[in-house]
Amino acid sequence: MGMEKLQESMYKLIVETSTNLPNDVRRAIVAAKAKENAGTRAALSLKTITDNISMADENISPICQDTGMPTFEVKVPVGVNQIEMKKAIYAAIEQATADGKLRPNSVDSLTGKNSGNNLGGGTPVIHFEQWEKDVIDVRLILKGGGCENKNVQYSLPAELEGLGRAGRDLDGIRKCIMHSVYQAQGQGCSAGFIGVGIGGDRTTSYSLAKEQLFRTVDDVNENEDLRKLEEYVLENANKLGIGTMGFGGEATLLGCKVGAMNRLPASFFVSVAYNCWAYRRLGVVLDQQSGDIVDWLYKDDETVDLEQPSKEVAVAEATEEVREVVLEAPITEEQIRELKVGDVVVINGMMHTGRDAIHHHLMEHDAPIDLNGQIIYHCGPVMMKDDEENWHVKAAGPTTSIREEPYQGDIMKKFGIRAVIGKGGMGPKTLKALGEHGGVYLNAIGGAAQYYADCIKEVKGVDLMEFGIPEAMWHLEVEGFAAIVTMDSHGNSLHADVDKTSLEKLEQFKERVF
Repeated sequence: MGMEKLQESMYKLIVETSTNLPNDVRRAIVAAKAKENAGTRAALSLKTITDNISMADENISPICQDTGMPTFEVKVPVGVNQIEMKKAIYAAIEQATADGKLRPNSVDSLTGKNSGNNLGGGTPVIHFEQWEKDVIDVRLILKGGGCENKNVQYSLPAELEGLGRAGRDLDGIRKCIMHSVYQAQGQGCSAGFIGVGIGGDRTTSYSLAKEQLFRTVDDVNENEDLRKLEEYVLENANKLGIGTMGFGGEATLLGCKVGAMNRLPASFFVSVAYNCWAYRRLGVVLDQQSGDIVDWLYKDDETVDLEQPSKEVAVAEATEEVREVVLEAPITEEQIRELKVGDVVVINGMMHTGRDAIHHHLMEHDAPIDLNGQIIYHCGPVMMKDDEENWHVKAAGPTTSIREEPYQGDIMKKFGIRAVIGKGGMGPKTLKALGEHGGVYLNAIGGAAQYYADCIKEVKGVDLMEFGIPEAMWHLEVEGFAAIVTMDSHGNSLHADVDKTSLEKLEQFKERVF
């Protein structure tokens, strides 16, 4: 097999997976959009999401800046050199990273050093399996860290919040899956998809769950019990009212696929692999001699119209006038105290990125710039240098904010930061600090990396580059950058409210069904 041609085919698969959502996923998102009432936060969020999908197509740029852990499932005929295939995949990953189609995401767990090319111990993940066909089947999923962090594994029997005891039977499994959707809230970029693995050991159960994500959204389970379970979960999880980004709404879950395997008598695991709306999963069939792409998987010729409108229903929220406030740093405490949950904030001027490494660093060190009255953006962008050594933003959506909960309030007070932008909301420690200090949390739309990159007009500089591109502090000039106030300085949190109401709704599913 020609190594050069194989590498080219793998590069095409990586780029297409990162930048072009398959039609089955697009159809699911359009169906979700049709469920929401026009004018609500959920409907506006889905409009941003569909705009972002189209922009990623046009720009051939990442749909989401977190291009995730590349996971390849490869089926090969007997005799195909798997070592050569691995080399071709590694080379294609490195090339796609250099070309800004993947964000450098591989970090040494002990030193914290980013390899810069997405290669390192365990990165990417490649699973090989032999089969009797005479072609090579390669499937790729790019699953980001935000949704990966909402994966969950249950060991039955278990006591579940809102649902009571879950036993070692089909109904206990049902309770686990329903609870898994509740616990994700909006932090995994809902509305999402889940793969469920029943049985096995702790490792194989999770592997089986992730394998389910390689099934198409419209795939029908051959096992009658599991088919009924999938249908039940998909219908009823959307009654929890979590909605897009956890803002509340009708569309919380877009797909549910379940698989089962045998287990040890002592163990009964139910594992859930949660995937965000940016469900990047494609595949190719290769000629085993030449390495050429013979066919694409998960693709069809239908053109999915992403612009289909939401329901035109007059609801209270839709008829309320949304207040829009323009902010430009430095921001005063007085300006912050005027904001309340539900306000749309449009930011012009400067903002500064800060993720896990920056927050950890700032607890014990001075900031590289004056952050008094400034805005911190929880974002790890995809960046590219031009021929003149100037940086440009290729993708820049928000990362999950809850990881910064141990640091955020202290850092805001220490440096005088007035606004924090991220996704999924933060917890009680941060909410308390917002009230004491005079700060606000703004929720941007998770995964909308092209939409927000378009708002960034210039990269003014970068500090702490030793942490790697995603974790460095980028100084960005923006225009028309919109986000929603979901935690204010008056003790209000939309995230806490949705968590409370969705838990109450979860309790209706306590009684036995299967």
